[in-house]
Amino acid sequence: MGDREILMAELKKLSSKALQAKMDLHDLSEELPVNWTSIMTVAQKAHDAYAELERRSQDLKALDKA
Repeated sequence: MGDREILMAELKKLSSKALQAKMDLHDLSEELPVNWTSIMTVAQKAHDAYAELERRSQDLKALDKA
């Protein structure tokens, strides 16, 4: 398996992880004010997931340009 295929597989996993983090944040927002103390934790997980997805997407773009 080449570098691009490995990166694509990783991006698929990261995308799934980011989508789950988004759904967790959405679910939390619908339950407010219940569990309001977990807002920062859940939001940070979503932020981190999307940041990693963006970084790896940039890596793929750079790989495709090379």
